[in-house]
Amino acid sequence: MEKNKVENRFKIGDVVCAKVRPSVSLVVRLYARKVYYCAIQNNPLANELVYFDRELKSCDGLPQIWKT
Repeated sequence: MEKNKVENRFKIGDVVCAKVRPSVSLVVRLYARKVYYCAIQNNPLANELVYFDRELKSCDGLPQIWKT
């Protein structure tokens, strides 16, 4: 019986956003063991952030501005 192999959604270098902080643009640095290791875009001194696939979404690389 063959298992369904789920490939990672995002590739290294893709710009993504965390669902809990959509205003912060992240760059995928590494995908290993079903976890994405991301760096904050334009901030090389910040710590690396780790997310599961379900915690990330695609974004265009520009911070979102919410108008009320």
